[in-house]
Amino acid sequence: MMNGRARLIVDVILAALLLLVPAFLLHSDSRFAGSLAGFVLGVGAAALMFLLLAYPMAKYSTGVKALVTRCVSMPTLLAFHARAGIVAAFFALLHTGHKFQSPLGIALVTCMLIVVVTGFVGRYYLPQTALELRQQQSHLATLRSAYEHTAAAMSSPDRAERDGAGMPAMALQNVPLLQLVDGISDLESAIGSSEAVKAIFMQWIGLHVLAAIVMYALLAVHVAAEIYYGLRWLA
Repeated sequence: MMNGRARLIVDVILAALLLLVPAFLLHSDSRFAGSLAGFVLGVGAAALMFLLLAYPMAKYSTGVKALVTRCVSMPTLLAFHARAGIVAAFFALLHTGHKFQSPLGIALVTCMLIVVVTGFVGRYYLPQTALELRQQQSHLATLRSAYEHTAAAMSSPDRAERDGAGMPAMALQNVPLLQLVDGISDLESAIGSSEAVKAIFMQWIGLHVLAAIVMYALLAVHVAAEIYYGLRWLA
């Protein structure tokens, strides 16, 4: 679960990352990516992106998970996955020198931003939505139980007292019946909205995986091209 402070930090980091994009319109340096500083940033971004694969490999491979979890727990690995992804994105954007020089670069940066944004959703907002949904469902069950007990009490007070002993809803037995009905109706509507949001977030996770696959493919092409043309230049 993410508290208010952590959520604020996440929002600020994501906003700062996205605000780097308009910098392409305000400043550009076509030679920065080929400079020593640009090269170091590019290598750092590529190395971090490679390390990001540790979490999905451990998650979906039993052998890798058994090997990795000897040194680090899965929650720690997930936290590294999220934070290293942010740092890698910052490095990659700075590496470009705020200059789009090729369709490959545009596609790579676009996929990277999609991966980061959808990753934030999966890491922070999806668990929060699932937790809120479980809490709403638990409250709804309590209200429904209170409604049934209250209705039984109105029809047969002695029987309701015997059947309702020890029930959690007993604390709500004095709540008016219409108020319980309104509460149940409001909660059912809220649960429907939460389930719709959760379904959308689940689709975003699929987009995260797809964008990541495309990003790594483009990154491989980018690195291969840099090595090829770099070796030709040295020759």
